[in-house]
Amino acid sequence: MPTWLKHILPAVQIGLSVVVIILILVQSKGSGLSGVFGGEGNVYQTKRGAEKVIFIATIVFLILFFGVAFLNAYR
Repeated sequence: MPTWLKHILPAVQIGLSVVVIILILVQSKGSGLSGVFGGEGNVYQTKRGAEKVIFIATIVFLILFFGVAFLNAYR
């Protein structure tokens, strides 16, 4: 593995972890508001619009994070 990649991988991993944390916090705040306005919190609803995009982005960034973590562990 090139030396420049050994120096960049930890920074990329930290950046990905911050993005994943932000995406997870945005999702949890969005689900908590349904009870405030009288909505049922335990009713299953399909994800639509921005909520679906955030959900898929979270999955993609988690896969990238674990890939970079794996590369970083075995460099």
